Amino acid sequence: MGSLLHIYETLPDGLLEAQPIQLEDLLGGPSLIHLPGRREKSLFVSVLLHGNETTGFLALQALLKRYREKELPRALSIFIGNVEAARDGLRRLAGQPDYNRVWPGSEHPDSPEKRMMEEVFSIMQQRQPFASVDVHNNTGINPHYACINRIDHRFIHLASMFSRTVVYFIRPAGVQSMAFAQLCPALTVECGKVGQSAGEAHAEEFLDACLRLSEIPQHPVAPHDVDLFHTVAIVRVPSAYSFGFGEQLVDICFIDDMDHLNFRELPAGTTLAHLDGVDGMPLEASDESGQEVADRYFRVEDNMLRTTRAVMPSMFTLDERVIRQDCLGYLMERYPLPG
Repeated sequence: MGSLLHIYETLPDGLLEAQPIQLEDLLGGPSLIHLPGRREKSLFVSVLLHGNETTGFLALQALLKRYREKELPRALSIFIGNVEAARDGLRRLAGQPDYNRVWPGSEHPDSPEKRMMEEVFSIMQQRQPFASVDVHNNTGINPHYACINRIDHRFIHLASMFSRTVVYFIRPAGVQSMAFAQLCPALTVECGKVGQSAGEAHAEEFLDACLRLSEIPQHPVAPHDVDLFHTVAIVRVPSAYSFGFGEQLVDICFIDDMDHLNFRELPAGTTLAHLDGVDGMPLEASDESGQEVADRYFRVEDNMLRTTRAVMPSMFTLDERVIRQDCLGYLMERYPLPG
């Protein structure tokens, strides 16, 4: 079986006018597009690794329209990911792996998608990229923020150009930014909910700023310019339990505005859910080494699920499909900036 990857050395006709749902027909599948620019080392940008997260693609369209009649300041390599899922407005199709869990370093079993990401990585490794940006949306209420997978001044500088809020994580494995961190400063940028023009404009301006950079500073970022957080746990709802939000007859009934807790420092004892007939701990939480740590962060008393210590959630979502396919969200703690 041949590769899933389509490679273009020029901008495909119609790409700047296409809607995300039209990309599978237009491109034929996941595509890597190389465009020349004044500076030879390319900026690598990945979009639509989740087919329903369209902000990155729309931002790139706007950016490329801006340069339609002039030279790009720097070469640009674009990976347009899960166009099949984008056609249906879904994160991924049933039976597909998550396109942002199968990059080199992944713990997922072998698959055509995993081999494709190895191919993209190998091609870009030969090109020695200047920097890498993976553009995402999220479903809960979150600020725009950047994620890094290495505590490195260059990574933090690049992240701080997007947002003063920066999150450091090394789990889950197999994400694009963690793979590309081996090659160059690499970020994931989270641009809020889909369909918000402010997120598209922010992503476009940031990508343009990256194209215009001649180099990425290596000196420390000033402490007052960035708030750095560390993801300490991924929180999941076991498939055995039903769940809902607000007032529902389910095993785990979370508070109705759960996603309003994101990026707020919650004190110990904060109530997150009412439990009905659940024995023991109703959530799973894994730390960076994959250890089960739910008891470190949560406790059950009087049929209520509460926090045991001060934590800050991120990406808590009310979207049941996302919770079942991926996770409820993450827990973070403040992290000291390197000297």
